[in-house]
Amino acid sequence: FLSKESVIIIYHHRHGGKSNIMMKQHSIALYLLGNLFLVLSTTISSLAFSLTSPTLLHGFHLSSTAASTALFSSTTPKRPRRPTPSRIRDTQNFQEAYSLSQKFLVDFESNGDATRKRVAIFGGGLSGLACAKYLSDAGHIPILFEARPILGGKVSAWKDPSSSDGDGDYIETGLHIFFGAYPNLHNLFDELQISDRLQWAPHKMTFAMQELPGKFTEFNFPEGVPAPLNMAAAILGNTEMLTWGEKISMVPGLLPMLLEGQSFIDAQDELSVLQFMRKYGMPERINEEIFIAMGKALDFIDPDKLSMTVVLTAMNRFINEADGSQTAFLDGNPPERLCKPIKERVEHNGGQVICSCPVVEIKVNDEDDSVQYLKLANGTQVTADYYVSAVPVDVFKRLIPAQWSTKPYFRQLDELEGIPVINIQLWFDKKLNSVDGLCFSRSALLSVYADMSTCCEEYANDDRSMLELVFAPCSPDAGSPVNWIAKSDDEIVEATMLELERLFPLEIGPKAEEGRRASLVKSTVVRVPRSVYAATPGRNKYRPSQESPIENFVMAGDYVSQKYLGSMEGATLSGKLAAEVICDKAMGRKNRNGIKNVFSSVIYGLDGEENTFEERDPIGIVGKGPVAYGGGQQGGVEHP
Repeated sequence: FLSKESVIIIYHHRHGGKSNIMMKQHSIALYLLGNLFLVLSTTISSLAFSLTSPTLLHGFHLSSTAASTALFSSTTPKRPRRPTPSRIRDTQNFQEAYSLSQKFLVDFESNGDATRKRVAIFGGGLSGLACAKYLSDAGHIPILFEARPILGGKVSAWKDPSSSDGDGDYIETGLHIFFGAYPNLHNLFDELQISDRLQWAPHKMTFAMQELPGKFTEFNFPEGVPAPLNMAAAILGNTEMLTWGEKISMVPGLLPMLLEGQSFIDAQDELSVLQFMRKYGMPERINEEIFIAMGKALDFIDPDKLSMTVVLTAMNRFINEADGSQTAFLDGNPPERLCKPIKERVEHNGGQVICSCPVVEIKVNDEDDSVQYLKLANGTQVTADYYVSAVPVDVFKRLIPAQWSTKPYFRQLDELEGIPVINIQLWFDKKLNSVDGLCFSRSALLSVYADMSTCCEEYANDDRSMLELVFAPCSPDAGSPVNWIAKSDDEIVEATMLELERLFPLEIGPKAEEGRRASLVKSTVVRVPRSVYAATPGRNKYRPSQESPIENFVMAGDYVSQKYLGSMEGATLSGKLAAEVICDKAMGRKNRNGIKNVFSSVIYGLDGEENTFEERDPIGIVGKGPVAYGGGQQGGVEHP
């Protein structure tokens, strides 16, 4: 541990030795905070996983090797549920999310026919659904168009198409984890009265031990201890990962986040995690033990390609919330257990949610570039008072009208693109000795996984395991030496099974005893070539605001500016903020966030002269499968 004098020396060294009265006055407090930060630093990877989500968030492909009917349609009795963590509703972030929800209800009381607006939304993921839900809460009339037959976008799931009786297993786009520090999602669950659909795991973080195959280490968070002391206790109780010397070496780089706050966090967006590490003299082993797992969990990429702002943002969100790092699983497939209740609320309030209706063109008026109508694939022209794009950035860029393509607000989207990821589901003939909750594999190929037969009621089975795993990074752009997303399902499953032999040597593979050896019964692989936006260094400045320079057009999606990055929480908040923009416009209010300034490099060239852009005709949507609309494709079959 550092002395209080050491903390002051570190801080003064960073600031050129300048005297700081505040530091002198509060040296004891900084001493305590500095020592606490030693233990907090090792939780980065587990805390960071919040936003991958949405993700934590993503999807993959299929390789079926067994019977097509549902393997886990067992009569396993329902397990008792852990209660919702008591403190998630006591945080400032939760109260802010609650206040915004109340704003829509206040607008509903004030809305009359003159202020009630018809709003056309395209994109039926969490962002579009949240936007429609809150607009309907405020008394407006949203009409949501989803290109695919199913809702959910990156949280979509579908029945296994190889099932002959229609009762096959659900195939997931990705492994979806709900953290305690997801305030807007938890508000949404409360508002829909479905909070009981979350299955909370024990408050601990589990990591595979790289040097000890088959061994795992845990960070157990004591119940009832306030933040951040509960985190400190969890790390102090674990001595199997970083040494004290390695923990101390992280302090000079991480302490400024605590002292300077958001300004320091935002300033690190130009640095990769690896660059940040080396700038502050952190040893390489910290990268191997912590940052690789973190990068793969956060954004499916390695630390040399991940913005340090993403890491610090995740820490900043969770460090002060006692239950923020506790995880939950939805008790069934997301379309039924989450998307359907949102759809029903929208329709109950007078809105519409229409699937299998892709938008293929945004037609604009010549006079002011405002939206004239949306054109659907069937030729229908949809008119409204306002229009919202809630599709992934790679899909929206294909639809940008030529008249808009010269505007810096839209041109900055050239700097954003989705990251590829693969989701794998493996069914075994025996129950594995797995943990109840999320596990960080810390392998070269796998990010995180969970035994869904333990964590999710829909897959519950006391006799057989179903593992759901995130395979990342999966392309050279994301840091992988192999372009796995182009490999066959069999090759991906084979590589995954080799990794699982290391994680479960007593139960999987040739070294396992015959009586204990688990055999693979079925496998599915779902590829998402463009998942959440790639949070590489320097991307934050190009993320657009919800409000756009087009008077009747608003943006939503996890890549649009909001503080929870690319995640389920980020997508939900973005849709909610988009709804707020429209409500403000309808009520004649100025939106509190406004239009975000476009970064200077987009507007001006190296010579200082203003850039002139040539018009670009929209490419349009290519193909009709899930991937064409930003979804995940199961291998070898057609599906929604």
